[in-house]
Order: sequence, then C-alpha cells, then structure tokens
Amino acid sequence: MLEELSRLAERARPTVLGLARIAVSLLFACHGAATLFGVLGGPHGKAPQVGEWPGWWAALIQLVGGVVVLAGVAVRPAALVCSGSMAYAYFSVHQEHALWPIQNGGESAAMFCWAFLLIAAVGPGGLALGTLLRRNPRTSAAATATA
Repeated sequence: MLEELSRLAERARPTVLGLARIAVSLLFACHGAATLFGVLGGPHGKAPQVGEWPGWWAALIQLVGGVVVLAGVAVRPAALVCSGSMAYAYFSVHQEHALWPIQNGGESAAMFCWAFLLIAAVGPGGLALGTLLRRNPRTSAAATATA
C-alpha cells in the first residue's frame, strides 16, 4: 500500500511541480502588474515612477519574470533572478524593521525568494512550454534519423 502510494506520488511529481510553478509565478506576476499598472487593488504603498530604483525595477522583474516562469521558458535563470530580487527586497526593505519576517512584514518576500530558488534548483516540472518546444516532433525525427 505504502509502496503503491509512493509510486503514484513519483508519477505525479512533474505535474505537481508544474502546477506549483504556475501558481507561484502567477501570484508574483500579479504583484508586478498591480504595482506597474494599478490593477488588482493597486500597489502596496506608493506607486513608483517609471525607472525609479528599486520599486519600479522590482515590479518589472515581478511581472516579466513571473510571466516567463509561468510560461515555462528559460525557467531556471528567470527563477534565479526572481529569487534574487526578493532576497534583495527582504534585506534592503524588511530586515531593518525586525529580525523575523512575521515581525517585519517580509513574509511574502521570503516565501517568494525561497519558492523561486527551489524552482531554479529543480526545474520547471511538467506543463512547461520549454519542455514542449524541446519535444518538437520534427526535431525528434531529425535527431533519430541522424543517430
């Protein structure tokens, strides 16, 4: 019974990882869209001016990085940039107020940082456009013919 459950979980791993990647990156992209375009309830705090450091750039990374990871293309480098931007946000904005994320309001920055670092380390999982593009039937047929 336990062995069967373990096999089932292993078969589901790529799909579950892909769904987690999609959920995390969609939420991340929504933060960027809210800040840049005033949608979805608008930015948390004052909206940054175009090009303003670091707020506008962080929002741009959130939107573009979130969409790239969501689509499943260039996932590892994009997720690493997203993770790094949240580490920067945590240590430059939140950490100065208190030690723990629950005290300094940095829970979402910390969670996004670690979630994107995990995605960068383990890859996109299933349901990724990059995976589908690599499985192009024409490319596979040509590779088989030359092998």
